[in-house]
Amino acid sequence: MTTADIVSDADHKMDHAVEFAREEFAAIRTGRAHPAMFSKIVVEYYGAPTPLQQLASFQVPEARTILITPYDQGSLAATERAIRDSDLGVNPSNDGHTIRCVLPVLTEERRKEYTKVAKAKAEEGRVAIRNTRRHALDTIHKLVKDHDVSEDDASRAEKHLDQVTKKHTDSVDELLKHKEAELLEL
Repeated sequence: MTTADIVSDADHKMDHAVEFAREEFAAIRTGRAHPAMFSKIVVEYYGAPTPLQQLASFQVPEARTILITPYDQGSLAATERAIRDSDLGVNPSNDGHTIRCVLPVLTEERRKEYTKVAKAKAEEGRVAIRNTRRHALDTIHKLVKDHDVSEDDASRAEKHLDQVTKKHTDSVDELLKHKEAELLEL
């Protein structure tokens, strides 16, 4: 394994960490309705926990309203119960075919709370990126110790790894900045 392979592998893993942070941010509720808010909800469907995204279609007719139409009408009650029991803070109602969720206006206190959650998710992403960097550095140092690569190659790889790490942590910071702006927007 070369140092370039190690850096490339670390880059790939860091991409996954950034993508995971993006998904986590999407699940945090803002003032607007969007289907990604429901990505973490699991419905008990015929005895098996199933992600809501696989059981229903979503429509957003208004900024704070979302309509959820289960593909199987038999899962309507279980879907409604799962949404009600979630931490979204919505009270779903159904008309026998679709579930309507009207998102209440976020209070200032709730916005600040969601901002703290977003900061915690961003820190988790940065920690995952730093752990990947540390693992890659350990691997490079082991190659140097085993005399598989030269000190100069290892030094170049470390500099490249630092650039890759900075690029990914900056991406997470940018995602956080956008999420905070979205949360604080009235």
